[in-house]
Amino acid sequence: MNREEREAFARVMLDDVISAVCDAGCRVTLLCTHPFTHPRADTVVKDLGLNEALNECLANLQEPVLIIMSDLPLATPESIHRIISTNCDLAIVPGRGGGTNALFIRRPEDFHVDFYGASFLDHMAIAEEGGLKVEIVDSFRLHTDVDEKEDLVEIILHGRQNSRKFLTDRGFSLSIEKGRVAMQRDPHEEAF
Repeated sequence: MNREEREAFARVMLDDVISAVCDAGCRVTLLCTHPFTHPRADTVVKDLGLNEALNECLANLQEPVLIIMSDLPLATPESIHRIISTNCDLAIVPGRGGGTNALFIRRPEDFHVDFYGASFLDHMAIAEEGGLKVEIVDSFRLHTDVDEKEDLVEIILHGRQNSRKFLTDRGFSLSIEKGRVAMQRDPHEEAF
């Protein structure tokens, strides 16, 4: 994809995540570094790094909070319900490679985030230091983030939301070579 397509795709994935969260009955607030509007979400603008911005927000919250990444286009209301219905102090959905894709924090004032790198291990250590009871949520739909072009396969295979339509409308489809599923983009001619 060219830059414009990647930016448009990022917005479509965000829409899918927002829809899943809203349909799960949660209020959505986007944390942004620049002004941004979305019809189903409030926006907080903080010109800070991710950890600094989130930790500043957490320090001022008095109610449970779900932190979910915007590149989880397979998220569904059911997968959101699964994480927010925990009886623990913290529920965490690990990402591939040691990352964290979602956190549900019952008492935000008792926790701080440390994303990047092996953030799953960092978040587990923070919870242990704080004496928090943790549930690790094993969720395919929340575990599957889009970081590499190979990740698009999962959207075509399992997606039913707008992210899948965005890809198929642009000629993306599955190819099977040597028993492995991969992505291909059908050649298209530009209209003049």
